[in-house]
This record gives sequence, C-alpha cells and structure tokens, in this order.
Amino acid sequence: MNPLDSSIDRDVQLALDEDIGPGDASAALIPEATRMRATLISRDAGVMAGRAWAERAFERCGLDAGDCRWEVEDGDALEAGRILARFDGPARALLTAERTALNFIQLLSGIATRTAAYVAAVDGTGTKILDTRKTLPGLRVAQKYAVRVGGGHNHRLGLYDLIMLKENHIAAAGGIAPAVAAARNRFPTLAVEVEVETLDELDQALQARADRIMLDNFSLEALAEGVARANGQAILEASGNVTLDTVRTIAETGVDEISVGELTKRITPLDLSLRFSD
Repeated sequence: MNPLDSSIDRDVQLALDEDIGPGDASAALIPEATRMRATLISRDAGVMAGRAWAERAFERCGLDAGDCRWEVEDGDALEAGRILARFDGPARALLTAERTALNFIQLLSGIATRTAAYVAAVDGTGTKILDTRKTLPGLRVAQKYAVRVGGGHNHRLGLYDLIMLKENHIAAAGGIAPAVAAARNRFPTLAVEVEVETLDELDQALQARADRIMLDNFSLEALAEGVARANGQAILEASGNVTLDTVRTIAETGVDEISVGELTKRITPLDLSLRFSD
C-alpha cells in the first residue's frame, strides 16, 4: 500500500468513526433490504478532487463497486449542475456514508479550485505555486494532494523532509552561517532552506550556500533585487500576504516559487448535493 492509500484509509476511518459512533440511528429506520438510486451533483463550478476518499467512505459503509458509476475524475473542470456520480445501492449505506463522502469532496475540491486560480494567475511566468504546512490537523496529506490536483506544488510535507531555518532557529543557532553549517553536519542528505527578511540576510544565506531561500514579506523592488543578487545560486521562494490580486506581479519579479498559505487555510468548499430518486 502506498502512502496515499494509507492516508485515505486512515482519514476515512477517522471521519466515519467520528460520525457514526455506535451506529447510524437514522439509517437504521430504513429496512435493510431497501435499495435506492441517487445522484451526486456539484452546485458550484470548480475543480474535482477527493474521489478516492469518497469511494472509500461508500465502500466502508457497504456499497459494492458496481453500486456506483463515477462520471468525473480528479482534476476535471466542473460546471454548476454537473453530475459527479450515480448510485444504485443499499439505502442504509448511502445514507450513512453521504456526509463523510461529500465532506471530503467539498473540502478537497475547494482547495483544488483555489489552487487552480493561483496557477492560472501566474501562467507564463515560470513561477511555481507552493502550499505550506498551514493545514487542518490530520488532513495534511489529503490537502496537499488537492493542491497537486489544482496544478500547484507541495512544499515540505512536515518537519522531517526539508530543513527550514526560520527567524527563531537562526537566533538560537547564532546566525545564518552557523545554522546552515549545523544543518549540513547533522542532516547531510536534506535540502536546507533559509527564511530571510532583508537583502543583507539574503546575502548571508547565499554565502552560506543554502539550497533554497524564502524571501519573507519583501517588497516587489526587493524581490527583483534579490533575484538579481542570487543569479540562480539558490531557489528563491516569495512568501507573505500573497493574494490573487498580487500573485502575478510577485511572479513577474522572477522568483522561482511563491508559497500561498490560503490554499489550505482559507477554504471555500464546493457545494454538493446527493439526492435520492425513484
């Protein structure tokens, strides 16, 4: 089982445990043998994401693969009114899985949709849109998957796969140069990124041979100057108060990447509806 499959299993099981508890009292009122047809519809335009999580929820609640026919894949553009899936299966299973399945699609599609808007805004500049660690506790893998579906790129997954030297790390280590040196000595296989707030700190990070440098809350003029000074010596990431209105002008300074916290922090879920029919 790959890590994404493992994450899907865990996410769905936790969500179902939270929702069902000792049992779905409402669904228990429906005769066990009852089967129903249902249609899952998106009421909003956006980018589809989260199908695997929804499929797992329906499966865990008793639907067979043949009970569901999906009409979209993750990454598909959705218009309002688009049918995502059709069901013909046990009514109890559909009712019990409904909220959990829809929650995952709504959340992840909202992230993919927002990410796609940022990616479109920087089209042609060569700048990548990155996510951050500002995720819902327990759902980081799912949210970062949705960012990729929307055309964005993942920054580090956690505190273990990239060394990120922020202001407090640097202060505790005694400066940028000793912080980078300690990182190289302790974790020689990990890339090192240094967060800087001034052009002088950028020069220090370049001299220390950091692999990546985050330019935090730089003005457009300072970003452009930073790109000129770095001259390809390190990957430059712009960060801080990035919006859809400003992301294009930031990208046009020549930075390699722009990290956007709101991709996974300020989420507008897609509006979905699952309706039974005769």
